[in-house]
Amino acid sequence: MTLRASGPAPAEDVWSRYVSPACWPTWSPQIRAVRVAGERIAPGMRGEVVSLFGATARFVVECVDEERRQWTWRVRLGPVHMRLRHEVFPQAVGSVTTLRAEGPALALAAYAGPARWAMGRLVRR
Repeated sequence: MTLRASGPAPAEDVWSRYVSPACWPTWSPQIRAVRVAGERIAPGMRGEVVSLFGATARFVVECVDEERRQWTWRVRLGPVHMRLRHEVFPQAVGSVTTLRAEGPALALAAYAGPARWAMGRLVRR
């Protein structure tokens, strides 16, 4: 599944919000908290995301490319595993962010709506 959102926020600001786990709840309403050691994502970083409903998903960051503004992580909630790749691109005004998600079809279908909402908020000022 691939999702895309564009908005007025500069690519640098969007990238900064992505790479700072403490910021995730500010633009992703389905996230209540992030438990992680560190202030900035890095390959091998492990942590937990606590959803709005209290479910906890564990994650590990696979790779981060600061120059290209791309990062990939694996997320696990119970028996469900997903791999998510995020990218941020500048455009004439604002930026575009994309999400490529791999996992079970049912999980992707359930995740698509909240992900679209969060991505739209991410690219706002």
